[in-house]
Amino acid sequence: MKILIVAAHPDDEILGVGGTAARHVENGDDVYALILGEGQTSRFDRREDAGAEIVGRLHDNTRQAAAVLGIRQVFFEDFPDNRFDSVALLDIVKAVERRVRELAPQIVYTHHAGDLNVDHQRTYQAVLTATRPMEGQPVKEIYAFETVSSTEWNFAYGDAQFSPNVFVKLTNGQFIKKREAMEAYQTELCRYPHPRSLEMLEAVARRWGGVSGGYYVEAFEAVRILRE
Repeated sequence: MKILIVAAHPDDEILGVGGTAARHVENGDDVYALILGEGQTSRFDRREDAGAEIVGRLHDNTRQAAAVLGIRQVFFEDFPDNRFDSVALLDIVKAVERRVRELAPQIVYTHHAGDLNVDHQRTYQAVLTATRPMEGQPVKEIYAFETVSSTEWNFAYGDAQFSPNVFVKLTNGQFIKKREAMEAYQTELCRYPHPRSLEMLEAVARRWGGVSGGYYVEAFEAVRILRE
């Protein structure tokens, strides 16, 4: 199968689905990633204050992380970091549609609709629009992943809350690959107890393991599954 991970920022693809990506690769699937936002530029007062070398290094980290997991190719867009709401949704939709046409993936993983981060919300909307179930649509399954430091910080209730109903058990080796891939993002890693720390990466995987009867587990919400 062909798998496409659609993430708003570099490192989201690892935090949300890194172990499952490694599992897909080990099962013989072709895994691709689409990173929509440039990343890091929102840390400056003005987007133009972030030099091209900053984004370039971050993209290098993404490629290093992808190599650890066995992701075949990473595609980058350059939507403004944490400013997706300043861009026409149609432009984001078209970026996703372009890769869906090119790759024809059967499964797509993307952000949860209720995330605190506006870029994550817009990414979810764009994915659902780009993969609407019309005749000839290759995408048969869409899953929303949790992105620590965004999903849980929304303190959401009801439909906006992340309520996983799909649990993927990871082998020790698959979790180690996820951890090693995250280590490629030195500018994104934080010290414990920040959610984007290696300690919390393991704590989250073990938490979902405790929920679902595994040890290391990644959790997802099934958004849409079409059976032929």
